[in-house]
Amino acid sequence: MRADLHIHTTASDGTWDPAELVRHVAAEGIGVFAVTDHDCTDNVAEAERLARADRLHFLPGVELNATKDGHNFHILGYGIDIRNGALQDLCSHNRCLLEKKDEDSIRRLEERGWDVSLREFANYDYDRHRGGWRALAYLQDKGLCGDVNDFFQRIFTAENRLGFPDFPGIGEVVRVIHAAGGAAVCAHLASTFHGAGMQEYLPRLKEEALDGFECYHSGHTPGNSRLLAVFCRRHGLYISGGSDCHGAFVPTRHLGQPFVDTEQLYLPDLL
Repeated sequence: MRADLHIHTTASDGTWDPAELVRHVAAEGIGVFAVTDHDCTDNVAEAERLARADRLHFLPGVELNATKDGHNFHILGYGIDIRNGALQDLCSHNRCLLEKKDEDSIRRLEERGWDVSLREFANYDYDRHRGGWRALAYLQDKGLCGDVNDFFQRIFTAENRLGFPDFPGIGEVVRVIHAAGGAAVCAHLASTFHGAGMQEYLPRLKEEALDGFECYHSGHTPGNSRLLAVFCRRHGLYISGGSDCHGAFVPTRHLGQPFVDTEQLYLPDLL
């Protein structure tokens, strides 16, 4: 059956709540899917309940931030027990780091003379169905930022002395996922946004206790997807795939694309 094992909701930076997501999944003809919000599992239980009601196969998941050699990596946790205390502690820790980075971003821009106010930002809120995150929505409402690409190309830059926080190491993140009964899969290694590139880091990640890699992703070329899949098969590692869809927030990522069939995947004891 068709699969999409990388989808975001309003619990992190997506635009769909669980009911909207399940409706879209069913309409797209996807038979198995996972909710993998950034450092948050708040919508997993509701999505699972709705999926079962629609007779869809559901995989509880999360996408956790990690750091290696100063680079930001995303680690997908599949088949997790969302009630696990260590997992929830890590999610809370990472979210606190991200919230502080939001504040640091606004403070830094205010210091550079931008028309922003940290005091104003402290009382700012936004509709989560917009997608994204608080600092981005604030800058958009101030007329200072366009879409997510504008944010990362022009604002969240080394010139403004802004970058990702120092998250726990990959080994620690993997350990927590395993303690929660899940499998740890490195997300979108061949995309250009995270890490330092597949060619450089695929050998280095062999030292980590990862269970596998997300071979099929909307940011991967077909060639890189094949290379990752061959690597995983050669080493007996899990093979996953998904769109990384955020609803309408990232219009270039569409649910169910790239097309992934469960026969392409290798997720023992999960599918």
